[in-house]
Amino acid sequence: MAFFRDVHEDIQTVLKKDPAARNSIEVLLCYPGVWALIFHKPAHSLYKHKVKLLARIISQFARWLTGVEIHPGATIGRRCFIDHGMAVVIGETTEIGDDVTLYQGVTLGGTGKDTGKRHPTIGNRVIVSSGARVLGPFKVGDDVKIGAGSIVLNEIPPGCTVVGIPGKIVKRYGESTEDLNQVNLPDPVATELECLRRRIVMLENKLNQLNKQNQKGNEDENI
Repeated sequence: MAFFRDVHEDIQTVLKKDPAARNSIEVLLCYPGVWALIFHKPAHSLYKHKVKLLARIISQFARWLTGVEIHPGATIGRRCFIDHGMAVVIGETTEIGDDVTLYQGVTLGGTGKDTGKRHPTIGNRVIVSSGARVLGPFKVGDDVKIGAGSIVLNEIPPGCTVVGIPGKIVKRYGESTEDLNQVNLPDPVATELECLRRRIVMLENKLNQLNKQNQKGNEDENI
């Protein structure tokens, strides 16, 4: 059955991508992201067959059990990896491709301004790092990396690395997403601090110029 095939693939994905995972039994028993996906499969099927109340009950039970909130209307591809899982939120009209990785605290949500399709469409092999927010009915292309804490409000082309608030593309067609290497992602906080440092230097230079002009003016008056 497709259900058992998908669950097996989800478990194997964790074993492949998480060095802390030792065996299939441990993954099945101890990884809330796997259970969130297990519960989502029947909930999504019920939702598609218009049994929406029961679908929501299942999704809310899964939320209570795992800390991961997936609306039963969301469409999730194969081999999705929800690592740690706590506080992950996936909205009703979200569409997620294959081989996507979501870390803790990720929100795939809406802005409250849209109707109908309100949530993002995530391509294949996308990594969304801890605490990132992707908000709105736009497309995030294949092989995109979204840095920790970023807020993405606009469409992202394939192969990009995005960081910051709001999200800014800082790299395109960089390293493969297969390695799950978050260390090499640019640090949005460091980027903002560097901008502040440059601003402070510029203001200090202007202040020094004004001081020199005032001193010169005082000397002229004394003469």
